[in-house]
Parts: sequence; C-alpha cells; structure tokens
Amino acid sequence: MANPFSLLAPALVPSWNFFDVIAASPRVEYALADTRDAVLDAWAEFRPRPQRLSPAAMLARLVWNPRWNESLYLVSCAERLVEEPTAHSEDEIFRRIAADLATRSDAPPWLSFRLLFVDPTGEREVLYQAAPRLRVDIDVR
Repeated sequence: MANPFSLLAPALVPSWNFFDVIAASPRVEYALADTRDAVLDAWAEFRPRPQRLSPAAMLARLVWNPRWNESLYLVSCAERLVEEPTAHSEDEIFRRIAADLATRSDAPPWLSFRLLFVDPTGEREVLYQAAPRLRVDIDVR
C-alpha cells in the first residue's frame, strides 16, 4: 500500500496552479417589476458579501456555512450560463432568488436576473440577462 501521507498531502497542501486563469467574477443581480414588459432599472445584488465579519463569525463559517456554499453553486451556474447557456442553470438561479423572496408578499410579481461580471480592475459588464418570469410560476421547493 502506498504511503498514506502521500495520498493525503494533496488535500492538505493547496496547489498553486489551482486556478487556470483569473477571470471576471460573476455577480447575480435581480429586479422585480409589476408587468412583464416593464423597464428594469432597479437592480439589486443577490446575496451581497458582508462588508465585515467578526473573528467569531469567521471561525463559525469554517465549520458551518450552507448559504455560502449555495452562493458558490450560483457562481458556477452563472459561469456556465455565460459559457454555454442551458435552461437548467437559468432555472437554478431563478429558483434560489425566488426562494429568498418568497417571504416578501408585497414584492412585485415579475422577477428577472442578470449576470454582471466585475474584472480585477473593477470594470463591470452585463453578459447575460434572463427574460422575466412570474414569481408564482417558479418552483422553489
């Protein structure tokens, strides 16, 4: 049997070549409207990162942070949607946004999202915008 440490070492010591390239970082923004054809101009970032975390919160997040894991999944869906659009990726993003908005009964019925990419220099570019959907038609299971 091979040395167990040699099998465990790649998991414990990160690879410096983990990322092939450093590309623009996707942000998911959503907008709500009263009608399907309304002009969408009030975009809000979906699950923005906290500006500051206490050391205790950082330690707790090392052990338990399902919301952040789901946000990382959304980033993967966003990247896939730009590279090779599929209904699945779009549905997943709609589902997560609609689930977070489900408690807001006063919110307008139409939901849309867009993918905003921010490169390391801070330049922002919209690379994808989904057609609006009725929130009640989105399966949030």
